[in-house]
Amino acid sequence: MLDTLHIENYALIREADISFGPGFVAITGETGAGKSIMLGALGLLLGQRADVAVLADKGRKCVVEAVFDVRGLDLDKAFDLGEEVEYDDNQLIMRREILPTGRSRSFVNDTPVSLKAMGSLAAQLVDIHSQNQTELLADGTFRLNLLDSLVDSPKPDYQKAYQKYTHCKEELEKLTAQEAQNRREQDYLQFQFDELSSAALEADEQESLEREQQLLAHAEAVREGLSVAAAAIDDDSESSVLARLRQAKAALSHIASYHTDADELLRRLESSLIELDDVNSELQRAADSITYSPERQQQVDERLALIYRLEKKHGVDSVPALIAIRDDLDGRLQGIASLEGRIKELMEQVDTAFSTMQAKADALTVSRRKAGALLVKGLLPTLHELGMPEARFEVDIPPADDYSPRGHDMAHFLFNANRGGELRDMSKVASGGEKSRLMLAVKSMVNERRLMPTVIFDEIDTGVSGDISVAVGRIMCRMAEKMQVVAITHLPQIAARAVQHLKVYKQTTKDSTVSLIRQLEPDERLVEVATMLSSEPPTPAALQTAKELMS
Repeated sequence: MLDTLHIENYALIREADISFGPGFVAITGETGAGKSIMLGALGLLLGQRADVAVLADKGRKCVVEAVFDVRGLDLDKAFDLGEEVEYDDNQLIMRREILPTGRSRSFVNDTPVSLKAMGSLAAQLVDIHSQNQTELLADGTFRLNLLDSLVDSPKPDYQKAYQKYTHCKEELEKLTAQEAQNRREQDYLQFQFDELSSAALEADEQESLEREQQLLAHAEAVREGLSVAAAAIDDDSESSVLARLRQAKAALSHIASYHTDADELLRRLESSLIELDDVNSELQRAADSITYSPERQQQVDERLALIYRLEKKHGVDSVPALIAIRDDLDGRLQGIASLEGRIKELMEQVDTAFSTMQAKADALTVSRRKAGALLVKGLLPTLHELGMPEARFEVDIPPADDYSPRGHDMAHFLFNANRGGELRDMSKVASGGEKSRLMLAVKSMVNERRLMPTVIFDEIDTGVSGDISVAVGRIMCRMAEKMQVVAITHLPQIAARAVQHLKVYKQTTKDSTVSLIRQLEPDERLVEVATMLSSEPPTPAALQTAKELMS
């Protein structure tokens, strides 16, 4: 249950420390005194949006801190949120800070947590019902969730099946779209692959062909140059280089035995003759090997022209790059071919997933019809107690147009407060007061089953008075036997039944107006209830009536 609430620098509340006891707690005060401000502050712990506009002092942060008594509660799942929060089995502290910069910080037991994590945790500890929540009875999602909360619902199983189906369906749609795109591209990809494949490219052929092309283009000049060089070295005449070197060798041979240096020079000359003779032989062989073939030159030119055209077409500058493109095209074409088999497999998976989802949806429908019967059975006695003895209420579960995360159902709440009247959707026939009483009956039934630790009603008694307000107070008292019930009310019949009474009031000074809250002592409670019955100061008759209400 909610044990204490600390509010600092929030709207008209400069600083307040509020203690809450178990059972039924009433909060009263004049209109505009700040009762709903307190709930707004508490709503920050439930994950509501923070706004620097709530800062009374724009230079200081706003702090809202709640201490919960969690003895007997199983919060293991609540803490399974990926947050490193330490806690004991007795107490839980939640704090929200709004800085003047607009930034917001959330803490659970002084450990920073995400706002989502804190809101999820708080939602398991306190349920705030405000006036506008009455309109939720007209919301289809709320109705379905309400029914699911009344029974051990197979909704989680359905949602898993729904997620599996939607995942498979989305994957199939993606692959089908890809296949359609592939069909549009396949002919072009195949043409490109065939063109590159038929070219029979080899990684190093471009460089080799370019060298051969240069040689073929200058074959005559190359052969002539080789021949002239060979003839200059040795052309069988006395003036050739080899002939003259042989003469020099012979001359040195005659004097080598008389001159020491001549012998060394002779050896060097012999080495040069051998090398030059080898060069001459290579020149002759090279010259003899040079042949000009117009056919070969045409072949080389055409081959290089093909390579250059393919490189330009594909935006690359080498044959290895073309080979890589060819291999990539081959892989894409094989992928297209295999896609058909994958699509067929996925279609089977979609059919299976749909059948499973359909079966789970049918089970969910059965569960909701059972919950609808329980809701009718549980609500009618409470509605009769709340001054609608002729009220009739039914739950209709027609099929929805399509499957959704909520199932394949719609939920219609049919209502009529008068005997013999036609049952119609309650949002169209129920008055504001009737809706309030309906929601109170719903909250009473649901929270009794869920055993929510703390339920807060924010003027749910709007539109009721007299004996009905007495019945409302009686129902809240019954609820308070199993949980903490906090009611912000303007009805003395309800406030009189509380075991703890808090009063919110304004205090105006020369420079400011602030909201304050304090717990009333028994004699103060009597005056407050009597004042609510009449005026201030209360009349003797009002005081007597207040005593009777509180007895």
